[in-house]
Amino acid sequence: MRYYIIAGEASGDLHGSNLIKALKVKDTAADIRCWGGDLMQQAGGVLVKHYKEMAFMGFIEVVRNLPTVFKNIRFCKSDIQKFRPDVLIFIDFSGFNLRIAEWAKQQSIKTNYYISPQIWASREGRIKKIKRDIDAMHVILPFEKDFYEKKHNYPVHFVGHPLIDAIENSPALDEPSFRAANGLHIDKPIIALLPGSRRQEVQKMLSVMLSVTSDFPNYQFVIAGAPSLENSFYTSFLEHSDIKFVSNQTYNLLKISHAALVTSGTATLETALYKVPQVVCYRANWLSYQIAKRIITLDYISLVNLIMEKEVVKELIQDELNTKNLKTALSLIIDGAQREQLLNDYDLLLKKLGGKGASEKTAALIVENV
Repeated sequence: MRYYIIAGEASGDLHGSNLIKALKVKDTAADIRCWGGDLMQQAGGVLVKHYKEMAFMGFIEVVRNLPTVFKNIRFCKSDIQKFRPDVLIFIDFSGFNLRIAEWAKQQSIKTNYYISPQIWASREGRIKKIKRDIDAMHVILPFEKDFYEKKHNYPVHFVGHPLIDAIENSPALDEPSFRAANGLHIDKPIIALLPGSRRQEVQKMLSVMLSVTSDFPNYQFVIAGAPSLENSFYTSFLEHSDIKFVSNQTYNLLKISHAALVTSGTATLETALYKVPQVVCYRANWLSYQIAKRIITLDYISLVNLIMEKEVVKELIQDELNTKNLKTALSLIIDGAQREQLLNDYDLLLKKLGGKGASEKTAALIVENV
């Protein structure tokens, strides 16, 4: 069969690549065309558009790039028509994907959504579009099934979280070799800095993360460079000789980290699954934040706290994200009772996430129901 997959961010590229591998096992004749990144291409998809060309952060940035967004939408529709897929598969990236889904439904193309738009967080009214335009929804968070089925009478498939498989399948690490290859001190514990994957958010987050480094001289701070950004982008942040940098090796860095400062997003869950105590950070453009604050209805912003339904990890948002607060929060998770409690909560989090095999379950459901 012919599959057309659309992902628009680094995390979507990761999960899309594992879905492609699973589809090719379930359907050995699978012909897959995709929007995504290097990982989806390496897994066997024919890459049409790279997510690096589509990653705009916040309301203001999206508005500024509307001509590009609309050009991409037009091109996507045209490319789908030429390919004539048996099924169209959306991965997150809701602003773009729900527009394509509406059009695809009108063309009688079968639609599947893997990794639900976060309508439980904001703009819940989008449920009308989802019920109208999406033939099958595959959700990865345990509370999403109740949200869709009990609140909105829309049946969905809970497949578990694909990060569990992605992390478990990552190759073993030779720590001394990794440290040597990246110029890391052999005996200093590491505090990982995960400032995000988009240019705008890294610029907002990394300076404040770096502002606490001098307060922890016994630790080594290491920036995790995102695959979506060129290494030269980080040069200005590396002027302090004690700050280290690794590119596109976030999982390896987390495997050997003692603690982490993490920009809110998928990385907060990745960090938790690697059992690394963390402080969650978030700062947006002022106007974007004011808009978001009025439409987002959640008590927490990190996936860890949302899934656990309590504050497991400290969240520092907007004005609360400053040097003083960050220093205090990091001090509490380096050692002591709060660190131990956090690690215990991480164990409970893993149990809630539904086990292994998300990609395989999703691929089987898609192939069986086309």
